[in-house]
Amino acid sequence: MASLENLLYLLLAGITVLGNVALGRFVVEKSSISVLSPSSLRSKHDSAIGNFGTPDYGGYMLGSVVYPQKGSLGCQPFEGDKPFKFKLPRPTILLVDRGDCYFALKVWNAQQAGAAAVLVADTIDEPLITMDSPEASGDADGYVEKIRIPSALIDKSFADSLKQALKEEKEEVLIKMDWRESMPHPDQRVEYELWTNSNDECGVRCDEQMEFVKDFKGHAQILERGGYTLFTPHYITWYCPPAFVLSSQCKSQCINNGRYCAPDPEQDFDGGYQGKDVVFENLRQLCVHRTANETGRSWVWWDYVTDFHIRCSMKKKRYSKERAEDVMKSLGLPVDKIKTCMGDPEADVENQVLKIEQERQIGQGGRGDVTILPTLVINNAQYRGKLERTAVLKAVCAGFKEATEPPICLSPGLETNECLEGNGGCWQDTASNLTACKDTFRGRVCECPTANGVQYKGDGYLSCEAFGPGRCAINNGGCWSESRHGSSFSACSDSNISGCQCPLGFRGDGQHCEDIDECKEGSACQCDGCSCKDTWGGYECKCKGDLLYMKELDACIERNGSKIGWLLTFVILAVVAGVGLAGYIFYKYRLRSYMDSEIMAIMSQYMPLDNHDNTSAIRFPNESQPLRQNA
Repeated sequence: MASLENLLYLLLAGITVLGNVALGRFVVEKSSISVLSPSSLRSKHDSAIGNFGTPDYGGYMLGSVVYPQKGSLGCQPFEGDKPFKFKLPRPTILLVDRGDCYFALKVWNAQQAGAAAVLVADTIDEPLITMDSPEASGDADGYVEKIRIPSALIDKSFADSLKQALKEEKEEVLIKMDWRESMPHPDQRVEYELWTNSNDECGVRCDEQMEFVKDFKGHAQILERGGYTLFTPHYITWYCPPAFVLSSQCKSQCINNGRYCAPDPEQDFDGGYQGKDVVFENLRQLCVHRTANETGRSWVWWDYVTDFHIRCSMKKKRYSKERAEDVMKSLGLPVDKIKTCMGDPEADVENQVLKIEQERQIGQGGRGDVTILPTLVINNAQYRGKLERTAVLKAVCAGFKEATEPPICLSPGLETNECLEGNGGCWQDTASNLTACKDTFRGRVCECPTANGVQYKGDGYLSCEAFGPGRCAINNGGCWSESRHGSSFSACSDSNISGCQCPLGFRGDGQHCEDIDECKEGSACQCDGCSCKDTWGGYECKCKGDLLYMKELDACIERNGSKIGWLLTFVILAVVAGVGLAGYIFYKYRLRSYMDSEIMAIMSQYMPLDNHDNTSAIRFPNESQPLRQNA
């Protein structure tokens, strides 16, 4: 059984559309290389663009070719501190040999050594092939996504001529790597498509494509809203060979009786999610785009896919139809219309949406077959290079006819204003004018806000809750509050940094509180002779006759006893008042005595020196001689 499962998995993962193996066309995307010196080698050659790093679509690079004396394979870090760092004004284009390790590792080591670009020399005479980045492996982790320089594979004969010129050392070997014709640019609108997948459990490639969707969303929506581009998402599907249609494996991985399949996400046929779960969500995302496009909102696909990845992650066990419909509702998408578009996955019929996807996987025009995920196609040419926001934007911009590029290709600082429409599908509190929607250059994101020093916490989509001191001052912390008959109650307490709790006399979850009828429930006024009357937020108890109700004791006592108590209280208050008055009089007396003594001491310093003539002398402090003045 294990061997059958493995065989079926390989069939599902390796075969695309029936007959596609025979008709498959694999196109190598190329750039040109011109040798400028020495003059004896002046010529133009094709090169195969590497499927990693950052090709300079729409541009070119002039550089000096260097062939390393040691380590020409480039599989080990080069010795020295950036030995190939270019000497102004020319950058270094490093030539390395093919073999022994991944293409990407060679380029990474060259980048670390200061090279501006890499040429990989083929070691056999054959047509050019595309240098792909390695599949998920320990060797690939950590460096593939960090490669930022361009690279290309050149044929053996061209590489040998460059090596010979470098060996002779007669003249600098200067070349021009040119990507200006690598991207078709026929008119003022760019048409591009992304072949992707809703599965987030397929390793490095799945992580790469989802990060790209989130990062590129803002650019894509600006271009789409302005009518500059026409974007279409696509999803690869496989089929189940007829001999296996009735097997449990095909049934778990396919819909419509084996016509449309996806490999098991965890490669475990006995547990977890199934391949048909992925196919069904792929179909839903296709219908989201189709339905949104019919209403002139094609760019909403980017919001749906981003939000679905965050809210419905397979890794977090949230991948479900119900959560997907919640995302659609939050974005104002017509759920019923999308369901109709999807059709019946159990029916033994062709699904028109997925049938079109299978047909489009086959190469058309200048584009080859789509066989790997993710694949970006721009103006019917497969994009090569790192699937990264800035690199892809540059490639898209290179697809416009010269001098017709939109402003976003010239300025990186535009905003998308997605929060203006339906608050971007994020949480919002209209009462306090707060929103979790943030408009950024990468598109809108849903993050709980900070207002007046109070932080809100939550998922940003369905809920945000005030957290910390002072939270009750902003919309009552999002808790219940109400006023009646001059009394106000609140479920928010500044003594608690989070949460809502109904106050005494009420019950509920803090968002909604209801008055407790203490009289009906018998929780108050249980003393003999008591009568109970419920009030909002409390109760009133009365005793029969001349008795007085004591709430703390839930008892009725003689009113006379109460008079004695009041008299005693009055006597105590009178004594306290008398003591306070006596203290005040004593304080005033001491203060006056102190001030009189101080005044007398000062005046004694200014007494007349003698009274025997018509003048008098006053001695001032610190003066050795008296000052005479007329009497």
